Amino acid sequence: MRNTIACILILALSLCACEAAAQNHYEGNISVGGQAGVTFSRVNFSPSVPQSMVGGFALGGAFRYVEERHFGLIAELNVEQRGWKEKFDKGYDFNYQRRFTYVQLPILTHVYFGSSKIHGFFNAGPEVGYMIATSTKANFDYNNIGGVEGFPTTNRNNDQLALKVKNHFDYGISAGVGLEWFRNHKQSFRVEGRFYYGLGDVFSNHKTDPFSASNSMSVMVNLGYFYRLK
Repeated sequence: MRNTIACILILALSLCACEAAAQNHYEGNISVGGQAGVTFSRVNFSPSVPQSMVGGFALGGAFRYVEERHFGLIAELNVEQRGWKEKFDKGYDFNYQRRFTYVQLPILTHVYFGSSKIHGFFNAGPEVGYMIATSTKANFDYNNIGGVEGFPTTNRNNDQLALKVKNHFDYGISAGVGLEWFRNHKQSFRVEGRFYYGLGDVFSNHKTDPFSASNSMSVMVNLGYFYRLK
């Protein structure tokens, strides 16, 4: 699945690059801005882990170069939280959630359409990141679950609770859709929903390790602002 997604992304970027080359006689415009929002994420474990999405934040800056006719490129530098929240069967009063804080660099193709006042847009492209912090919140001793009275140790995976992060570097693909409102020639505001699928694993995935996959997946909703420089 990861190879298929990567091939689709490469093809889409190639088509966009061809379009940009065909339109290089148009004068472009340059904008800078920022965005802030919330994330909802989980980790795709194999074997699976009962879990739900955990909330977090996203905050960053952006640089955009836009062609005159429906096409541009966006580069962002964001701080973003991802992770997961354990799901326990009814009757168990246990809580566990783990967050990873990343510095992320997405490079996105930007396709837009609409009037001079409102644009609909689609963004997609590769994203790389580096984990700068981790945090764990639990109401039990996850380093010694054998000593926790009544903790469910059968018919579920528990290795992830105290597993150390192996790979701080992450990479994947992002895709989002949204609306942008132009207040005037210089300023605009946008709202976007974005999906991220990680292609790297957070934890070690050797044959002797408990998980063969542990890649991140997140949904982000953000509000942004752009100021046109040129």
